[in-house]
This record gives sequence, C-alpha cells and structure tokens, in this order.
Amino acid sequence: MQVGAPDESLTRFSGLVAVTELVERLGVIDRLDAAVGPIKTRDRGFTAGQVLVGMAAAQWCGEDFLVGLDRHRDDVAGQALTPVPGLASTTAAGLARRLSERQWAAVETGLGDMHAAAVELLERVAPGRAHALAESVTIDLDTTDVEVYGRGKHGVAFNHQGQRVGRPHVATWAEASVVLAADLGDGRDDPRATSAELLGRALAALPTPARAGRVRLRADAGYFAGQLARAALFTDVEFAIGARRTAPLWRLLDGVPAEGWTEAIDMSAAQVAVTEYCPDWWPAGTRLVIRRVRLDLGRGQVSSDPRARRRRTLHPQQRALPLDDLAEIAEAEGVFAYSFIVTNLDVSTGENAAQVEHWYRHRTQVENLFRDAKHGAGLRHLPSGHHAVNQAWMWAALLAATSSGWLHHLTAHTRQGRLVGHGVRGGQAMIATLRRRLIAVPARLVRHARALTLRLPPGEDLLAEVLARLRSLPALS
Repeated sequence: MQVGAPDESLTRFSGLVAVTELVERLGVIDRLDAAVGPIKTRDRGFTAGQVLVGMAAAQWCGEDFLVGLDRHRDDVAGQALTPVPGLASTTAAGLARRLSERQWAAVETGLGDMHAAAVELLERVAPGRAHALAESVTIDLDTTDVEVYGRGKHGVAFNHQGQRVGRPHVATWAEASVVLAADLGDGRDDPRATSAELLGRALAALPTPARAGRVRLRADAGYFAGQLARAALFTDVEFAIGARRTAPLWRLLDGVPAEGWTEAIDMSAAQVAVTEYCPDWWPAGTRLVIRRVRLDLGRGQVSSDPRARRRRTLHPQQRALPLDDLAEIAEAEGVFAYSFIVTNLDVSTGENAAQVEHWYRHRTQVENLFRDAKHGAGLRHLPSGHHAVNQAWMWAALLAATSSGWLHHLTAHTRQGRLVGHGVRGGQAMIATLRRRLIAVPARLVRHARALTLRLPPGEDLLAEVLARLRSLPALS
C-alpha cells in the first residue's frame, strides 16, 4: 500500500457526465437565466441558473448540506464532468440571497421552458409517447413538511405535531413526474389560501401541447376549498378534491341505499357510491364520491387507541367504541373506513365513479416525487438560516427530481408495448437508484492531445448506454 496525495485523475462520480449532457440538451441553465435575469451588476461569476443546477448536481451525488458543494469542488476530475464546476458553498448562499421575489417566481417560467424543450425532444424521438404524455395531463397539488432545527432559522414555524418545519407547496405533472410550480412556506401555512394561484402558475408552466389536451386536477382534503374548485372550472380543468369528514357528509352517507355501491377497481373489500352534494359557492356540477373499505379487526386494522388515525375514518357512531363492541358490529354489519371526494368529473354511472376513484387514488404519485426529493436529493432538511438560501435548496432538490423524470422519458425505450427504463417504478428509477447505478461510478479521466477520455471500470454499461442515448438526441433550434 502506498500512502500519498490523492490521484486527481480519479473520480467517484463519473456519471455526472450524463447529468451534464442532459442539462445541456435541455438548455436548463440558459432557460433559467433567460427567465430570471441577472442577479449581479457585473456580468461575471455564477448566474442564478448555475447556482440552482450546481446545487442540484451536488445533491445528485448525495450531498445534503451546503458544505457538500465544497466537497464536490474538491473532486478535481469530477469538476471536469459536472455541469457547474467551481461552485463554493459560500458563493452559492450569497448569490441565492440576491434573488428578488419576482425572480423566484421567474424560476417557474424557466422550468416551463425546460419542459417545453423536453416535450419537443420526445416528439422527435418517440412521437407516440409524447402524444400520450400530453393527451391527458394530471396536476397534483400537495404539501410536505421539512423538519429543521435551530431557533434562528427564518421562514419556519411549528406545525400541529410540534415540529419546527418549512412547508413546500408543490404542483406536479403526474404523468411526467416533474414539478411545475412551488412555494416554500412555514408550518402554519394553510395550502388553501394560495392553491388557486398555484394552479394558475402550474398551468402556465405546462408545454403548449399538454395544455391543449385534457387537464385534470387532484388534491387531498387539505385543499378542500371553493376557490380552488372555481379556479379549476374557469380554466377548463376538471377536478377531484378530497373532502373533510364533516357532519353533513356523514348524513349523506346514511342515505346511500344498499344497492348504490359499486366494487372499486384494484382494491379488495372496497366499494364506491355517488350522491348529490354541492357545497356553497362550488361549481354547480359538483358531486360527491364516497369510498368505503371493509376493515378486518382480526388482523389489527383498527387500533384500540381512540387517537389513532384510522379511527377518524370510521362512522362517528363507531369511532369511540372499544374493540369488543366494534367486533360485535363487524360480525353483524361490518366496520368500514370512509373517504369522501368532491368532483365535477363524469360519475353518472357506478362504473364511471369507480374509474374516477381509481384515478384519484393514484394521487400518491406526488408523494413518490416528495420521497425522491427528500431521500434522493437534499430536501429532507433546509440547511440555512436564511429563507432565500433554503428556497434555492428546495428548488435544487425539485430540479434534481424533475431532471430524473425527463432522463427517464428521454432515455427509456419500449419493449413489447411497455416502457422500459432503469428502475422498477413503471420503468422509472429513483434518484438513489440512479446514484448507485449511474452516478457513483468510479473512473479515471485521461487528458491526451487536448481531449478528455473517461475510462470506466469493466461491466459498468448503464452509463455508456444512457450517455449514448442522450447524445443521439437531435439538437434543438
């Protein structure tokens, strides 16, 4: 064993060359800079687009603190492969604090231009898949809490669980697994207050072909508000929004006849029913879809703790009963968990209602994107005491998740009618999987005759395959 200075021709993250190729093909930095504009008086140093992409590249490599940018910069060979070389943590934090509120809003414009470029590329290489992607668009609205520590952090607050958190409000394009719009609030923010505005910004970020097709909106009960439903109606967007379990809805449930239930799709012991219900100031075509799921007390599907979350889904007359009394009711009539959805989609028949409920149930796709941004990128915490720096960190994590989505669509291929990518989630791989299989590939970077050659270890063929497909994409005008 020889101990000495590290070999500067070796890098742990040779797969960054694929990230750089994707960023250049989509023109991510240029599109962000064109939308945001200059953030310094002098035209030198790093731009806003370079700060966000540089942070995202570090997060792709597994760095989850700002100091990770400095570790990333110490990788001499890796700096020749990364999309934004030389970005230090202090520089990134200082530049992020320069962006105004107008410029933060403009980040979504640049992101929309990136989506348009990606769809245009997909139309050239796989027009059938591009058409299917834009034919029917689902916008998911949701929030996630990011716990932080330290009293000095700005823009955070305690949530109802007693955690000090920042709260990203995110609108996603479900079929593409990409982000359209986002805000960073605190733990006390009510998502209903800005949901209509967020929907409008999400629609503006959709590419023109996608906006011309059918657009539908999904949101959970945290967005149960008439202004969101009216905003969807006025923009020709069909909606399905979770409803809170209030007394009027329980009374409507009691009026559903026994023959009014239809079996749910791909969900055992579940049934769906429809009833007339339109809250005040909601669109006139609104109706209520009710889903009930039979619970098996013998398998412990209902807790004996009256504070348990599952208990809140039971009928009010059963909610406070002990398990022994519930077991007697279950033997005679059955014990069910209930969910309510208000929608203006076509639920005129039981089959249509089951289809709508099945589609709405897949609202958890946005939670997959949150999981990717947290466990794959760096959104599991907010690293700075300054709100603007945390906002840049959030956008970098969402940009990493969005890049992962477009990497899948642009490099996957169809086999026997199925889309085959690099993972098991519909062919799409999580960032953590891509980091292990694609990014964290040790290699040697050789400089010879003014050219760079990347020498990969034997058997690492995914990087070569993905890189070849990215480089075969046609150039955009």
